Amino acid sequence: MPLQLLRLIDANLNRSTEGLRVLEDVARFLLGDADLSRRSKVLRHNLAKETRLLRLDLLSQRDSQHDVGRSQTTGLPSNGSQYSAAQASLQGVADVVTANAKRVEQALRVIEELARVPEMSSMLNSVSFEQARFSLYDLERELISRVSRHEKAARMTGLYVILDRQFLAGRDELDAAGQAIEGGASVIQLRDNQGKKGELLRLAQELRELCSQSGVLFIVNDHLDLAIAAGADGVHIGQEDLPLDVVRRQLPVDRIAGCSVHTPAQATTAQQAGADYIAVGSVFPTTTKHQATVVGLDTLKEIRQAVSVPVVAIGGINMDNIDEVKAAGADAVAVISAALGQTDVKRAVQRLSARINPGRPECRDQ
Repeated sequence: MPLQLLRLIDANLNRSTEGLRVLEDVARFLLGDADLSRRSKVLRHNLAKETRLLRLDLLSQRDSQHDVGRSQTTGLPSNGSQYSAAQASLQGVADVVTANAKRVEQALRVIEELARVPEMSSMLNSVSFEQARFSLYDLERELISRVSRHEKAARMTGLYVILDRQFLAGRDELDAAGQAIEGGASVIQLRDNQGKKGELLRLAQELRELCSQSGVLFIVNDHLDLAIAAGADGVHIGQEDLPLDVVRRQLPVDRIAGCSVHTPAQATTAQQAGADYIAVGSVFPTTTKHQATVVGLDTLKEIRQAVSVPVVAIGGINMDNIDEVKAAGADAVAVISAALGQTDVKRAVQRLSARINPGRPECRDQ
């Protein structure tokens, strides 16, 4: 048996198992996703099973001390140690996942090709490594999807301003959005169930650009096609809109989906179906949505306890009751009239944001 082939297989097997451990720990510790963690672990264990007949031979030919590539560092963990959440911010985890997935895929391809060499074919099954490589392609896509969505969902805090075009009644949407962003809004949602799609698309694209430049999330209400076409960060749906599983299949992997609910049961169902955040309402009676179901603060508290994704409170929230909503556990507060119904939108948003985030200073009169 050629000894250099054993060194090649050993090196690439180590790369594979180390990279898979990184992916497994990202899924387990950063995402809390048991299924993706399990799948990574199964791939890693299967590699050990496939090479068990060569285990001692591989170890006997390992010569890390004289490896000419030892001094060439990649900046990635290479010692098989557990990936720590403290090693990267969530914003950088997508790059970590991509780099390690590619590392494993390339290593598996090397082993797969070497397994076809006559001297090795009786010891290794090339088909097994090919199947592992294709399984990893799917795993990489799902991990990147979860990490990217997790990063966006983590920004679902503070004030969520809904640009309801019917409420604005002809006022300039970009101006209103700009004032809200200057006031400290974390999220801007475009809501319009009456306008023509062509007109809405142009507006949505302009709002998406404005929000992107400002580091603010941009969400489109109801219209999945419009959200995709405009490149929005996500879409928000209600109980009577497209099912969440359909929305998830159509959305690009890095976009988020929010869902309006009225009960804890609806909230848990939405989370299980793939909702990245839950909107609970109407918390109080509201004049901006006819026949809205009023759920109250107690239901908001119950839903906060029932789900792990961010919770957005909506409906009748203003300066008089926003403290109660925050105390009930809302991660973000959605408003329409409390912001857009005020003469000075920027100041209104600043005052509301300061109540959600006490460290944020309120706007002062000049």
